[in-house]
Amino acid sequence: MESATISVLVNGSPIKEFKPKRGLRQGDPLTPVLFLIVAKGLAGLIREALRKGLFKGVKIGYNQVGISLLQFTNDTLFFCQPNYQSILVIKTMLQCFEITSRLKVNLHKSQVGAIGVCDEDMVVFSNCLNCKIMESIWV
Repeated sequence: MESATISVLVNGSPIKEFKPKRGLRQGDPLTPVLFLIVAKGLAGLIREALRKGLFKGVKIGYNQVGISLLQFTNDTLFFCQPNYQSILVIKTMLQCFEITSRLKVNLHKSQVGAIGVCDEDMVVFSNCLNCKIMESIWV
């Protein structure tokens, strides 16, 4: 049985067809691009949680621009109100993301941080997410 062939558009033009193989090698330059495509699903989960009022981002600047998620190559930053419900929503979205994308979120490399939140709440948040507390940036 032969596998299907794939062609990818590069600058609007298709490249030569190729047969996909299972997985990518570490350091493959295509990995960040594929991650961003899949990570759009996580952004969709956030938008839906915001729409339903389950999650509230933060407002910044003079114009009070709302922000809830920033994604870089293979890093994701959540911005939310510092309450337990927001942390539970993040945890639930990450679990849904793992199930649907089959990508594993490495919580051992993840950190939670906040401004103006007491140490006790930070411990609760980090325990809920099963990740480390970010070192203070205020020296």
